[in-house]
Amino acid sequence: MTPNTPVSLQDPAALCARIVNAVEQVFVGKRQVVEQVMVAVLAGGHVLFEDVPGVGKTTLARSFAQVLGLTHHRIQFASDLLPADIVGVGIYDPDSRQFEFKPGPVFCQVLLADEINRTTPRTQSALLEAMAEARVTVDGTTHLLPQPHIVLATQNPREFHGTFPLPESQLDRFLLRISVGYLDADVEMALIAAHGAASDALLPVVDAVAVQALIAAARAVHMAPDVLAYLHALVQASRAHRSVELGLSTRAAIGFYRAAQARALVAGRRFATPDDVQALFVPIANHRVVLVGPSGTVGERSAIEAVLHQILESVAAPA
Repeated sequence: MTPNTPVSLQDPAALCARIVNAVEQVFVGKRQVVEQVMVAVLAGGHVLFEDVPGVGKTTLARSFAQVLGLTHHRIQFASDLLPADIVGVGIYDPDSRQFEFKPGPVFCQVLLADEINRTTPRTQSALLEAMAEARVTVDGTTHLLPQPHIVLATQNPREFHGTFPLPESQLDRFLLRISVGYLDADVEMALIAAHGAASDALLPVVDAVAVQALIAAARAVHMAPDVLAYLHALVQASRAHRSVELGLSTRAAIGFYRAAQARALVAGRRFATPDDVQALFVPIANHRVVLVGPSGTVGERSAIEAVLHQILESVAAPA
């Protein structure tokens, strides 16, 4: 299929399935992970892939950009990267005697931020405005980013040399934090025998216009008052738990709502259910919640997720 092939939006769920199936041609054996990224795209959110090296984080991000038919750039984050290397810089033009803005790689629809925690906090902060407001300000001038704008970032949680932990303000801008994990043995053996999957063969299934239409369709998904009350009760419980120092923000709650709508659409429904809320609570919250006591310890993520499961069990779902 070429980017110019007309796409019917009469059945958004079927179109989402086509996108997921296309990504699975390359990123095999992890359909749930692919569907989670699809949910983030429909919710207009960003994704942080956190896992050990070599499990396909960058392959998944690149494959999604190709299948969605969106412009994409990849930035390999490193300690010597500067903010201007991301957002762009003003270059003096001697003919016009004015500074001309040269856009950086953030000016795309899908930004692949590889090993995002390998750059300094100063450079990390260059993405804050872009991720929250889809714009950047350089030399006092604001420049809008192309829509939709999605950041798919990766980081390795096991390596600490030469890394800079992402601050809470930036983590809160990621809708989901996802771990890819290892493949099942039979799937991995097949992939090894095939010498890996060639992402160059992927063709776009949709384009930017269709993606925007899918996002609009997700925003139209109905959420009943009792389901919304359940979602909000989980948000409030994340703030009140005795082991939690920092719970979910209002930004997180809004993203949670949109993600539940998006998950319902991917599942072929025009209404959200408590199951959508439950399935998304941990990936929505696991990078935002801060436990009481020292942070950055080994096993912290497991401890956070244990607390999140306690919260899920403590809040009754609507019948």
